[in-house]
Order: sequence, then C-alpha cells, then structure tokens
Amino acid sequence: MLDWFGLCAVSLLISLLTAAGYVLYSGLLSDVTVLTGSPPLKKITFVYKFKKGPYQNCWQLFKESLSIGPKLACVGVFYDDPKKVPGPQCRCALGSILSEGENKADEELLKSYEKSGFKVCSFPEVTHVVTTSFPHRTIFSVLLGIRRVYPQLEYYIKERRLCAHPFLEIYREGLIQFMVPLARQGDFYVPEVRPAERRLEQEEMHSDSEASGADSNSECSSGSGVLLSDSRETSLAGSSVRSVAIQDQGDRKYRGRSSRGTSLKELDWEQTGGQQAEREERLPRDSNKKGPEFQEWCGAVGGEE
Repeated sequence: MLDWFGLCAVSLLISLLTAAGYVLYSGLLSDVTVLTGSPPLKKITFVYKFKKGPYQNCWQLFKESLSIGPKLACVGVFYDDPKKVPGPQCRCALGSILSEGENKADEELLKSYEKSGFKVCSFPEVTHVVTTSFPHRTIFSVLLGIRRVYPQLEYYIKERRLCAHPFLEIYREGLIQFMVPLARQGDFYVPEVRPAERRLEQEEMHSDSEASGADSNSECSSGSGVLLSDSRETSLAGSSVRSVAIQDQGDRKYRGRSSRGTSLKELDWEQTGGQQAEREERLPRDSNKKGPEFQEWCGAVGGEE
C-alpha cells in the first residue's frame, strides 16, 4: 500500500517538474524589450484570409496556410483591441509571407493559395515601428507571448503618445516578432477593412467637430480600439502633435501682435479715419447730453490718438 502511494507521489512530482520545464522552455521567464526602430521585415507580398470574430478562434487560418506552404513564415494582422471592441466585431487578416524585399513569389505556391480562397496583398517597408520579439518554441509560446507582450506594447505606445497601428505578428525562425507601424499605417489595412475604417473615421470626425469644435483633420482616432491615421505618410505622432501645437501657438501670438502691437499713430490716415468713424457711430445720438460718462469716453479716445 505504501509502495503504491509512493509511486503515485513520484509520478506526480515528475509530471509537475515536466510541466514546469515545458512552461519555462516556452518562454515564461524570457525578457520582453519593447523598442522603437527599424522593422523586423522589409516590403512583403503575402497571402491571407480575412476573418471577423474573436481572435482566439482565428488560429485555424494559420494551420490552413501552413498546410499549403509549411516552410513559409506566417503573418497575422490584428486591427482591433479586444478590450474595446466586442469579440464578434474584431477583425484580422492571417496567412503566409510569399516573398520579402526584392525576392519574387513562388508562382506555384501562389496558385495553390488562390485555389484555396486566399487573397494576395503587399505591405511596404517603413522606417520606424514599435517592435519586440518572443520565443516560439512550443504551441504554449503563442499564449505566453500574447499574454506577456501586448500589455507592454500598449503601455509603451500610450506612455509615449505614439500613433501606432495595426498590430502585426510574424512567426518565423523560432521567434514571434511583434510589429506596430509608426508610419504609412493606411498601407497595412487590407481591402476588406479600409472602407469600413474610412466610414467610421469620417463619422467620428464629424461627431467630434460638432461636439467640441475639434479640428476635423485630426490624424488619430480610437473608436475601433486602435489609433487610426488617414495619412499614408504619417511620421511619429509625438512630433506631429507637438508641431501642430507649436503652429497653433504661433498663430495665436501672431494674431495677438497684429491686434495689440500696432498703435493708431502707425496707421495711415484712412485707417485712422475708419476706426474713428466706427467709434463715432457708437456715440450717443443726442450729443447735447454730454454727461460724465460721455466725457470720459471721449477722453479715452483722445488718449488713444
């Protein structure tokens, strides 16, 4: 009896140690360092299928893509924040990278993907992205990477007030590379997403301008759970925001100088006469009633001149 319990205890201990080793090997304690810099990939041509629904149900598309091109790197593009957008409305595009940089795509593979209902799209190479990586050693690495990386990506972007979207995941060479463009974001939206985003962005701009009088040319919007930009050549959002603020401040200073910095003596006779005529129109119609207030007003005008 004791030997049986002892054997069970040893088996349980071995199972726990094996599970712990598996989790550690999958990347539990791996460092996650978020940086702003060059992208982990160049211009790419890839095949994809668009899906609308909870992200946890989309990994079957990766399996389908790998069944056609098992040696190709996989890519997923996620357009919505599941914390802000209901699961059934979350949008993503998943597939495989056919070529990168100046390399040409395999025509046979392309035909195979198209027969299976995949579409073809290209993404440009950009100069600046928010990026990090996580080990891809086991299936459990994907879950660990999502749980550990995305909170740090979101904190990094929010802390620095960056205009960064959408979120890309590239699976290759034992790594999950996370990438969020800081420029030309519109080029990373597949055709199935672009019309909806444009309508949503226009509606938000219209409602914001009516409610608060905000500038309708604002480059970022968060209604769909990501920061959106209508410009395909958007640079770092921090510098964009600062430049707009400085320009607006300069405009106010200029208006202040033009309204207060020039005296009436510096104006020509016609301008002075026009302003004097305006003041005379505001005089009481009965000029015989020259009370103290009227005399004081006249004195103020004389002092200005």
